[in-house]
Amino acid sequence: MEELIKIKTENDQQLVSARDLYKALEVKKRFSAWKEQNFKDFEEGVDFLGVPSGTPITNGNGRVQYLDDYYVTVDMAKELCMMSKTPKGKEVRQYFIKVEKAWNDPQMIIQRGYDLLKNENLQLKLVIKEQAPKIGYYDQVIDKNGLTNFRDTAKMLGWKPKAFNQLLEDHGYIYRTGSKKTIKPYSEYVTKGYFEIKDTSSGFTQTLITAKGRSFFNEKWGKNIEQRN
Repeated sequence: MEELIKIKTENDQQLVSARDLYKALEVKKRFSAWKEQNFKDFEEGVDFLGVPSGTPITNGNGRVQYLDDYYVTVDMAKELCMMSKTPKGKEVRQYFIKVEKAWNDPQMIIQRGYDLLKNENLQLKLVIKEQAPKIGYYDQVIDKNGLTNFRDTAKMLGWKPKAFNQLLEDHGYIYRTGSKKTIKPYSEYVTKGYFEIKDTSSGFTQTLITAKGRSFFNEKWGKNIEQRN
């Protein structure tokens, strides 16, 4: 498949530069105005992340200028395509659908599991449901020592990401800080081993949920009965 827009992988999640998407959609208004109008219904830390250093752009004088940018999830990117109402919107959205289909292919899920364990020197256990017509993400790969982001954890437990985050906030496991309402865990639950805060290669920090945390939240609120153990 020809690469229409560059896809970045961070903590086993596919992300897209908002500026790359903006350019591909051929939006007429300024980037800042487009972002302000279209990001209102999305949540930072779940649907998108800020790029601390920005995106380098070379101007006509040969000088490099760093512009504000954001990494958005593929799900958010698809919604932005529909919201753009541009001729390119449908084409770009179809590209993301193909990207997502390849990403969720069972063989790719298994391969990512192996790669994750190789990088972190962990032991892998594969769980494959026999003769199942469809095999879900959690049924394919269970990394007992690995970390997952809020979106993937929510899917494992049968919740929509925003509803799961709200549940955690309502019960006092996480809080939001700053004008962009970045999600942070309370230190008590980091100490208990439910969350870990990681520095990413892009220069920002990300809160991830541990295997212990997934097990704990699954016992409390898991909707997918077959995932309980």
